[in-house]
Amino acid sequence: MKLNIIPIVLCCCFSIFSFSQTEISDPQLKWTKGWTCFDPNLQDYPEPEEILPNLIETNSRLRSDVVYLMSGNVYVTNNATLTIEEGTIIRCDAKNSTSLVITKGAKLVANGSKTSPIVFTSNNVPKSRKPGDWGGIVIAGSGKINSPSVSKVLEGNFLPQYASYGGDNEDELTTEMSFVRIEFAGKKINQSKELNGLSLYALGKKSIVNNIMVSYSADDSFECFGGSVDMHNLISYKAKDDDFDFTLGYKAELHNILAVRHPYISDVSGSYAIETDGYDKKEGYINPSSLSHVKIKNASLINLSDQKNYKHTVAAISSKNLARLEITESKISGFANVVMFDKSYQSYHDIEKCFLLENSIFNVHNTPVLISFEFKIRTDQLLKYNMYTNNFKSVKDLFTDPLDKKHPKFSLKDPESYTVMQ
Repeated sequence: MKLNIIPIVLCCCFSIFSFSQTEISDPQLKWTKGWTCFDPNLQDYPEPEEILPNLIETNSRLRSDVVYLMSGNVYVTNNATLTIEEGTIIRCDAKNSTSLVITKGAKLVANGSKTSPIVFTSNNVPKSRKPGDWGGIVIAGSGKINSPSVSKVLEGNFLPQYASYGGDNEDELTTEMSFVRIEFAGKKINQSKELNGLSLYALGKKSIVNNIMVSYSADDSFECFGGSVDMHNLISYKAKDDDFDFTLGYKAELHNILAVRHPYISDVSGSYAIETDGYDKKEGYINPSSLSHVKIKNASLINLSDQKNYKHTVAAISSKNLARLEITESKISGFANVVMFDKSYQSYHDIEKCFLLENSIFNVHNTPVLISFEFKIRTDQLLKYNMYTNNFKSVKDLFTDPLDKKHPKFSLKDPESYTVMQ
């Protein structure tokens, strides 16, 4: 059902605020250097030498001196651990439905390094790779989910005996992933079945998911279904659908995330840099304390829009079903709005309790906040202690080198004069 969106008129205070780049940590995004790739369609990866089996039932290791082909779904089962050495390349078959599925009880240990990342990519040749060439990486844990059902079934057409997730093992070490690139994955099967670049189902809090880049996903780049794993240094680059999607009671903290979108790349249902969902409307939730609650520090949510195409953008953030979201020390730029709330937020009190944006800067071309209830609220109070541009700026006017093919830079060109909400 289409929301009856009511624009909010900002009551702005036009005092000049001296904004130092040190207010937002690491404006140069130094943590992205060395292991990332912002133009993977030109990479000349070596040809595969060995085909992975579709069923891995015992502890196994992928070696960096072998290039692997993953064709069809590969299931890691029977509580086995799949270890991938740093620098390993896994080419993924674009002709068959291909995903790596770490089933409940099994583990993935994929620790690359800054100089030798692990790469999952399309098996197509350079310049012919495209979003959705293969499915993605799916990890099923035994952590908690916000559902009356203790366990649920993975999205996608997976073998049912390997498709369950969820439980009560909140401390489980489900996976270790660091310095991993996932390229040209994702697929929307239908409205209720989707494959994301990286799907994390009910991961325990002892899991490690850091320094991950998902590029050109045909659906979401990252989606977390419940669980409680903290993550940092995550990049979503030009996803078709959402960059970061949190649902089913996901509760954790994220530090250093980068979402780079393009105004012409979007799903028909609407795509956001961040989508938070407190619970599944079809099933309901256990209790109010079980709703999704995400805390994010040092986010750069960037749409590469300019004066010619900015009208194709939507909100940076979509918040639904009473999800809670806190964002601090971040940049939001190039979107129509900062955040859009659905009808589950029925008052200013609901929004104030569930949303925080603080010590951040935003550059949007329309009303910063969209709501779905029909009375006025003071959004200057909701967005106070944040800076904003007086007039919408194109990405090249706002940032130093945002379109660089090797290492885009999102440092503010003119950090000294922005207006602050008071």
